[in-house]
Amino acid sequence: MPPNPNRRNSRNEAHDVFMQFHRHRAQSIKALDLKMSESKLPKPVQPFDMFHTVMKTGVIYATSRAGKFGFHAEAKGWANMGQGAPETGPLPGAPARNFHMNVEDAELEYASTAGAPELREKVADYYNHLYRQGRESKYTAANVCIVPGGRAGLTRIMAALGQVQVGYFTPDYTAYQQALGLFLRISPSPLLHKDIHEAIMSSEDFRFEAGGRGLGAMLLSNPANPTGQSLEGKELAEYVKVARELGVALLMDEFYSHYYYDGAAVDPEDGGADDETNWPKTVSSAEYVDDVDEDPIIIVNGLTKNWRCPGFRICWVVAPAPIVEMLSSAGSFLDGGANAPLQKLALPLMELDFIRRDTWALQRHFKKKRDFLLRELADLGITVQWTPTATFYIWADLSGLPHPLNDCLVFLEECVKHQVVCVPGVFFDINPRDVRMLRKSKCISFVRFSYGPAMENLSKGMKHIRTMIEYWKKHPESPEMYAETSFDD
Repeated sequence: MPPNPNRRNSRNEAHDVFMQFHRHRAQSIKALDLKMSESKLPKPVQPFDMFHTVMKTGVIYATSRAGKFGFHAEAKGWANMGQGAPETGPLPGAPARNFHMNVEDAELEYASTAGAPELREKVADYYNHLYRQGRESKYTAANVCIVPGGRAGLTRIMAALGQVQVGYFTPDYTAYQQALGLFLRISPSPLLHKDIHEAIMSSEDFRFEAGGRGLGAMLLSNPANPTGQSLEGKELAEYVKVARELGVALLMDEFYSHYYYDGAAVDPEDGGADDETNWPKTVSSAEYVDDVDEDPIIIVNGLTKNWRCPGFRICWVVAPAPIVEMLSSAGSFLDGGANAPLQKLALPLMELDFIRRDTWALQRHFKKKRDFLLRELADLGITVQWTPTATFYIWADLSGLPHPLNDCLVFLEECVKHQVVCVPGVFFDINPRDVRMLRKSKCISFVRFSYGPAMENLSKGMKHIRTMIEYWKKHPESPEMYAETSFDD
């Protein structure tokens, strides 16, 4: 959809976000500010000024912009490639899931803030079976805290931390910006890669950074959201060793630990054994813990992504037992605990044979979607520096597209006009409490595409994006000019 050259720019959220991430374009911004100050437009007033402005995370910002053009969950014709959730329906070759239950009177009571004992035991068994075989130290229910969603788990952890520096990487999961900025005892500390061409910081560099900064904790997603890269094997073992030796709490967000596409095991559909001896590749830091009650390794995971049940809001934190007690206490004033009936409904999903068969089906299905999206993006001139070996995201580089589409905020604005949702890269360049003076975001030319949705959704989205790119190849203009004419609610 072409921009209207006669449209006068209005102050709205999209324009304000554009300005926020383009402070480095000093001349253009100054001119734009001057033009706006001379206009008759009223300045925005913050309603209920006893509250502070709560910024949207990347996905919520993208879907709210799409909502201005008619997007909603059931909207026809739209392709939501911004969603941070997998498709939830049956997958080819996956075991059946029974979601029918009777709720007993006792299950209408509050659940324990640490979770139902039966589910805690199941989670402990899962980690022991996959990652602790042959190890003397095993997880028990005392090492598991059931929480109402991953962000609730992270919030409990942040609430329980003392007065420490917490390290983080960029790009990483957008919600970390709020999680790291919420509690004033925490001092966020960004760790910068020496080699910008490497997606994962080496364990040697991590030791140097963590020791030199005196970190008390380190928060990271693994596999990484949004790049789809994975810290594993010897390097992951070294990260755990650094945490153990330096006394750094390693806060591992492992929500995509079943979404791997480079495993050595043979898929049962390709002739591999379909029994307990043949598990698909999964990764967890739990494999490298020496003592489950002494090593400061805190794992956050749950049914949201790996089990494709985001609406359950049933997740868990696996940690040394004393930390689980703290997290349970934090839950008593933060969220009150996870849903009791759904904890019971989750029990069959934690049966080991179900998990093995379901994970094979998941990897088979999502790999096809990943490969389709990579081919389509390459055909459109959108490059991908790091082919994702995990997750269901692609970190796509727009720098080869015509102006103004090589700017991620403009790219989103044009996408939603063509009924496509994606997430601008700047939201992954997390900056809690503005601890960094950002003159230019390194993520301004990147977007995150999700191949979580069904294939039909992806096909539709790529068709719409192709049409959009073809238009701007014929009608290029600068992002500054675009901002003056096209950000409008």
